Amino acid sequence: MSAQPDKKTTIAYWILTVLFLLPMAGSAFGYLSRSDAMVESFTHLGYPIYFMLGLGVAKLLGVVGILQPVSTRIKEWAYAGFGFTLVAASISHGVSGDGPAGIIPPLVMLGFVGASYTLWTRKRRTQQTFHDTTASALPSKTSQVGVRKEA
Repeated sequence: MSAQPDKKTTIAYWILTVLFLLPMAGSAFGYLSRSDAMVESFTHLGYPIYFMLGLGVAKLLGVVGILQPVSTRIKEWAYAGFGFTLVAASISHGVSGDGPAGIIPPLVMLGFVGASYTLWTRKRRTQQTFHDTTASALPSKTSQVGVRKEA
């Protein structure tokens, strides 16, 4: 029988996940509140200010999507959304002439997203294997139909 996810994997997953979710939530609140720094950044990158609302909402939904324990599909879409956003941010900073100081931070954050996703899938696979083997070890109701007990 396979074991449940080890403690190290779970701890590493949560550390990496928090390291990217906190900045994502922080930037989402900055977008939604139209902070001066965010407005200046969006203007510098050439984006319309109204785009901040959509991106802020999307980032908050992504944070909730990754933290929710129910739907793997929602969680995977949230990880993908953050991946697209961070690649686009890196490209936008590069095209705007920000150089490595603007290009590298979103790529570093993308590394945290990728590592978190990898650990999450590893945990999920281990948990699924554990639940499958535990369930198969228990007698099922259908296997007992028509079975006679010998005296």
